[in-house]
Amino acid sequence: MDNYRFSFQENQFFGECVPCTADVFNHAVDDTMVAWKISTRQAVERAVAQGLSLEAYAKDKGFKRFCQRKAKDKTFSSLTLQQQLMQWATALKSSLPCFIFAVRGFVVVPKVDKAGNPVLDAHGQPVLARRRKLEGIEALSGLFMFDGDHLTIDPREVYERTLVAGFPWQVRLAHKTSSGCGIRLVCEARPELGNIADNQICLARDLQLMGVKGSTGKPVVDDSCIDATRISYCPRREDIYFIDYEHLFNI
Repeated sequence: MDNYRFSFQENQFFGECVPCTADVFNHAVDDTMVAWKISTRQAVERAVAQGLSLEAYAKDKGFKRFCQRKAKDKTFSSLTLQQQLMQWATALKSSLPCFIFAVRGFVVVPKVDKAGNPVLDAHGQPVLARRRKLEGIEALSGLFMFDGDHLTIDPREVYERTLVAGFPWQVRLAHKTSSGCGIRLVCEARPELGNIADNQICLARDLQLMGVKGSTGKPVVDDSCIDATRISYCPRREDIYFIDYEHLFNI
């Protein structure tokens, strides 16, 4: 069997959580659609923030399809073009493939339809899938995710703090987030420090980010990433600073 250590989900809202091998990971980060979604999200948010022309984005086929899906939403139709484009940018981020770094596998459960009835195959047998549910964790990976966003400095500068001699964390993956102003680190958990939240606090201190406020005036450290099933949106290849292939995909 191919080596894998964590899980992958093609879309956070639906789809099965499958083993994330190096091949699955590489295919995702090299996907041209992933690159387009991230680049477009950043471009739209930059244009809105800087008061640039939005004409090209308003004519974008992807934005027009998004508006069509929102046609019955009266609240959306009452928004300004800037607000509608920002919702689209958020939707682009939310539709990115996802990694679940802290979980190696989920328990297989029957698929159900919208009415809650089991989905059956052509032979009348229940269709099974692995769902991203906290109570359905089959095995943890030993990894945890750290998220720092709205940084007022280049995210690479934060990554470079992990390169200092004696840095007490084993970093397996480091990349800039899809916003363009955040850092994502995947590290080996240190059980002697406690749970995921404890590890994040200690890592934040060692990164000199504890208590630091970002461009929004809020702390840059995302303290909502304490759930083992928390997703991590797929980055573009060009946004990856470091990958430890040997340990990221092997127990």
